[in-house]
Amino acid sequence: MKDSRVRYSGQRFQVMQKESVAGSSCWEFVSHPGSVVILPVVDRDQVCLIKSHRWALDETLYELPAGTLNEGENPLHAARRELKEETGYHADTWEEWADFYTSPGILDERMHLFVAKGLTPGQMQLEPYERIEPVVVSTETAFRWIASRKIRDAKTLVGLLFYQANQSGTIRPQSLDKARKYRRD
Repeated sequence: MKDSRVRYSGQRFQVMQKESVAGSSCWEFVSHPGSVVILPVVDRDQVCLIKSHRWALDETLYELPAGTLNEGENPLHAARRELKEETGYHADTWEEWADFYTSPGILDERMHLFVAKGLTPGQMQLEPYERIEPVVVSTETAFRWIASRKIRDAKTLVGLLFYQANQSGTIRPQSLDKARKYRRD
């Protein structure tokens, strides 16, 4: 990043410091390689969430499967990898519905939202530190969990609300500039 200094470098991100345009002040932000979030559609009325322990919060959250892009990795490849690792599922069809910034005030992470359909179960491939359990719920239950604040993860809110808008006809993937469809490899 131009005119930025690395203040801290970790395994998955860096903390950067950058001068303002006027040069009168500096701000710090987290530089992240980007990520993917997957909405696994089990059938029209069911989706697969994960129950995941988040060490930073020391809480267990209900979320959509997601993961960080490896350096130079194609987002679709990362989405396929993360779906398999965190749920065991393989998908026949993939649609890239959107991309968004997770918290642009402090973080440059760009997240790609994929919808996975035609799911086939398989073996999960968790990292040793991950505490994840796949949970298939009805879309009605997922939206109730949003309303009751049982789901509080931003990427999951975005993915599920996008899906709800699609199901209601408010948004159609083909009307999105970035919507792309893929078939299984």
